[in-house]
Amino acid sequence: MNTNSLQQHVNEPTRGNNILDLVMTTTYLTINGLEVTDKIGDHQMIDFSLEVQDPDTRTLHKQVLDYKRANFKLIKDELGSHNYEVLISNKNAVECYMILKEKMATATENHIPEKRIKPTNNPPWFSQEIKRLINARQHSYRRLKRYQTEPHRQEHIHTCRAVKRTIKSTKRNKKLQLQHKLKLTRKASTNR
Repeated sequence: MNTNSLQQHVNEPTRGNNILDLVMTTTYLTINGLEVTDKIGDHQMIDFSLEVQDPDTRTLHKQVLDYKRANFKLIKDELGSHNYEVLISNKNAVECYMILKEKMATATENHIPEKRIKPTNNPPWFSQEIKRLINARQHSYRRLKRYQTEPHRQEHIHTCRAVKRTIKSTKRNKKLQLQHKLKLTRKASTNR
């Protein structure tokens, strides 16, 4: 239960001297007022209320390192300023690795700024080409509404079909890629 972050809430016997009925939750759920009450047949009834916390659905910004604005000269100078022979003398490989890792982390923290990025909620098959075609479709629709001529209507029909065709093709290709990866994964797991 601990490896899956589950918590058992029934601590009293529910059938004779045995705990047969389990109520397990994760951190997302809270059990309130759990009681082992009246018997139903040869089991005792468990009464409780369940409080479910809504996951935060807001788009959260993520902090990542901005390597374009990093000062690699200062990183190189800082890493070069240490006397590694003295630092790693009489140390085993793991200790040497930890020292190097700490020095690298400090240099990174000091000389590579962070930037906030907004995570994308687009499906995995959504591409720049599809985005471009959707924008073209919107522009053709605006021109059609504005001018209401046959050439504009034909242009709009053409862009709508192009969007549908491209989305269908991209979804199909993505599905085939996933099937191929799954096939390779199954093949690799059966060869073990």
